[in-house]
Amino acid sequence: MPDTVNDPEAVNDNESVSSPAGGKCPICGKPTELRWRPFCSRRCADVDLHRWFSGSYAIPASDGDTRDNDDDI
Repeated sequence: MPDTVNDPEAVNDNESVSSPAGGKCPICGKPTELRWRPFCSRRCADVDLHRWFSGSYAIPASDGDTRDNDDDI
């Protein structure tokens, strides 16, 4: 028996269910869809995933942040 609760592909492609919270997609600003939450579509979810994989969301470190923590012991 397929698991339709956790499978986003199991949702009918013709159904467009907006998120009850009514948030906006962080990629394009359109209303979110429950199926792709917090995004509005698979495209925006894939754009976000690509940004993670490419390192776009990395937190830059400055040279002053590298301390030797062994001295604190």
